[in-house]
Amino acid sequence: QVQLVESGGGLVQPGGSLRLSCAASGSILSTDAMSWYRQAPGKQRELVARIFRGGITNYADSVKGRFTISRDNGKNTVYLQMNSLKPEDTAIYYCNLYSFVYTRDYWGQGTQVTVSS
Repeated sequence: QVQLVESGGGLVQPGGSLRLSCAASGSILSTDAMSWYRQAPGKQRELVARIFRGGITNYADSVKGRFTISRDNGKNTVYLQMNSLKPEDTAIYYCNLYSFVYTRDYWGQGTQVTVSS
């Protein structure tokens, strides 16, 4: 199947930066879309960024211009570079992969991002 492992979360001050990584293993196609979601306390999980085949990306309006998603297909790893972080970005961030092999979504365990002074 597919396994996803996130890393890179932590505590950062407002205005700071973090880079999240998600390492994927298993039966993965280059066509599989990979995404970052986040869930803050008391809120629904939301899509943060997604990267498609060919490198096409989309972002939540709240993170446009601050976050960048990228993908290293050779390493089966997706990244989320987060700059100009705000307290509102505090959440658990989850890596997601939609598998065209198994026709289902896979999720990582999540990594905590806390933005605070």
